[in-house]
Amino acid sequence: MADDRAVALFLDMLAAEQGAARNTLLAYGRDLRLASEDLGGGLAAADGAALTRLFAGWGNLARATVARKASALRGFFAFLAAEGHRADDPALGLAAPTPARPLPKSLAEGDVARLFAALDAKLAEPSPATLRLAALVELLYGSGLRATELVSLPRHAIRAGAGHAVLTGKGGKQRLVPVGGRAEAAVAAHAANVPVDARYLFSSGASYLSRVRLFQLLKGLAADAGIPPARISPHILRHAFATHLLEGGADLRTLQTLLGHADTATTQIYTHVQTKALVELVNDKHPLGGGQKAP
Repeated sequence: MADDRAVALFLDMLAAEQGAARNTLLAYGRDLRLASEDLGGGLAAADGAALTRLFAGWGNLARATVARKASALRGFFAFLAAEGHRADDPALGLAAPTPARPLPKSLAEGDVARLFAALDAKLAEPSPATLRLAALVELLYGSGLRATELVSLPRHAIRAGAGHAVLTGKGGKQRLVPVGGRAEAAVAAHAANVPVDARYLFSSGASYLSRVRLFQLLKGLAADAGIPPARISPHILRHAFATHLLEGGADLRTLQTLLGHADTATTQIYTHVQTKALVELVNDKHPLGGGQKAP
């Protein structure tokens, strides 16, 4: 059976028997026609080896796209087998490739410098709002806090001279985070405007500063720094903290602890940074390295 006929019959079945939505029919139809093109018009007659090659070509696609394409193909071949259009189902047992986890968005060190330059300009005429913003940004980039961890910090979570803070993160787990001298100073300046008996360091009414407001403040600072606001968020500053630590020589195990990742697999999205650093180390230090830099 020709591919176009087989695809049309499959889509008709989805619409009539399963009540598939129009968008699903359009997406599945597009996926199957592209698969047919990739196999030179031989999709309906494809064997397991051909499908394996087809699946292998999806490695760089988004997870949702891969899942949809795999679903379309599995449904298509199950339909052909059930209707007697072919004697077997070549998609049975075939696992679609798992796309590589996308690298986290980050900021280059130059962009971070511009962000802090804009912050310093604001601090030339300090106000309670500006001092609060400085404390927020210093902790995001200097300590790698999650947005919720940051805005919900207890009033006395950060103590002068301690160099660290213990906070409760995801899943109610406690972890130790570094707090550098700059961040301590920024927090102290902000805390001078927060009542000693306040529950939260970043109070807002009866609760703490909202995540939405934190996003707004960061995007406003980015605009002042000449950085497109869409390129910045609390999570992006957290990733910048991690990326720049690795580039500076930190190891993944230490980074896992600092970020509060329960699973090392989560931290391994940063291995591209560590790999580049190791290649540069060998090229710089090994006798045969020739002093070449990693690409």
